[in-house]
Amino acid sequence: MTAVLDYDEEAERYDASRGGEPRAAAAADAVLGLLPDGTRTLLDVACGTGIVTRRLATGRPGLSVTGVDLSPAMARHAAARLPGAVVRADSRRLPFRGGRFDAVSSVWLLHLAATPEDVAAVVAECARVLRPGGVYVTTVDKAAAHNVGSDIDAVMAARPRVAALDAADAVESCARAHGLVPAGRTGFTGRGQGRSPRRTLADLRRGWFVTLPPGDALADGFAARLAALPDQDRSRPEPVFSVRAFRRDG
Repeated sequence: MTAVLDYDEEAERYDASRGGEPRAAAAADAVLGLLPDGTRTLLDVACGTGIVTRRLATGRPGLSVTGVDLSPAMARHAAARLPGAVVRADSRRLPFRGGRFDAVSSVWLLHLAATPEDVAAVVAECARVLRPGGVYVTTVDKAAAHNVGSDIDAVMAARPRVAALDAADAVESCARAHGLVPAGRTGFTGRGQGRSPRRTLADLRRGWFVTLPPGDALADGFAARLAALPDQDRSRPEPVFSVRAFRRDG
């Protein structure tokens, strides 16, 4: 699994730059709301710093939660939050036996995949480690959620696009191919994720937008337009993220 950002470098500032505890609480509540009664074991794939994982672990009595992440720095942060419950591993090759978990979650993972084959590999592994009747819960359409119809979105609308590998229809098709059928959906507000022009410009300059590498002439043009927007530090509306649940047949 590859990503543009270096998540070892991002680990120290990751939570503060992405809504912190309020966003984590909203994400965890959404995931927990899609878990069936009787769920006792949950694997949180690509758990990052563990800020959501810890809330999953404390959000339902009797729920045992394991986190897994590939980034050493992210896994260290998660392990500090959930001692003894975090494993460092690739989400495409999970180090667990088949049918091990009642539920699997992946929050903000599939959009980071490099190829459709990577998405398929992650979904296949999540399905493999689920017991029959278990539920896989994942976020979808992440990039689309950030388009809230603001003046920032109007500026950025003309940027080159890449296909969204976490598009809901594509994820559902992939899930069905691995024995997972739709089992529910919900959404949650990305607390603290409303973008301001100044923040968007900073993200642009550090490579957040994958089709606009820093220093590129095209990126410089978008930077100038962002810098010309009014209310540079006023956050625009927060995104609403989409979450889907899939049940393993059998």
